[in-house]
Amino acid sequence: MSLVQDRTAATDAPVLDAIAERWSTRVFDAQTPIDEAALASALEAARWAPSANNSQPWRFIVARRGSDAHATLVSALGGFNASWAPDAGVLVAVLVETAREDGTPIRWAEYDAGQAAAFFSLQAHAHGLHTHQMAGFDHPAVADAFGLPASVQPLTIIALGDLGDHAGASDELLAREQAPRVRRPLAESVILDA
Repeated sequence: MSLVQDRTAATDAPVLDAIAERWSTRVFDAQTPIDEAALASALEAARWAPSANNSQPWRFIVARRGSDAHATLVSALGGFNASWAPDAGVLVAVLVETAREDGTPIRWAEYDAGQAAAFFSLQAHAHGLHTHQMAGFDHPAVADAFGLPASVQPLTIIALGDLGDHAGASDELLAREQAPRVRRPLAESVILDA
């Protein structure tokens, strides 16, 4: 049972349903296994995200609930994230390749990896899955645990899975789930529109 009402964004201009309807839950079903076909489609969507010079400076660690990799990512979560994210069917660490093999920095790498994460999230939503991206985790611990080279850094962890039962959620969690979806007006983000 979900106590969360319609979360569709009130947009200033029409957008795709997948954008308006996507929101970041913190209540995941702790029992339902991940829909493997939907996960594969989300990863495929990320694969096709645009990147400068087709550099594709993103990598992923896909950790299903119950695996050692999932436990490792859970142990790196900080603060409030550690209280709800372990229920997600999958945790996906989005990694960014910050330099080429010759050491040349890839200055646009975080931007491009962010696009891959966005494509992942939108495709997952289109398949009925829910996501929540987190920056609140011990980045060096993740890099160390998975033996990442210095040029590959954890950027975000995405919790992915089915929406859980809000009836058993804590008051703090419910307050965050039911808080209004707000963004500053578009006019405040556009500095110049000539």
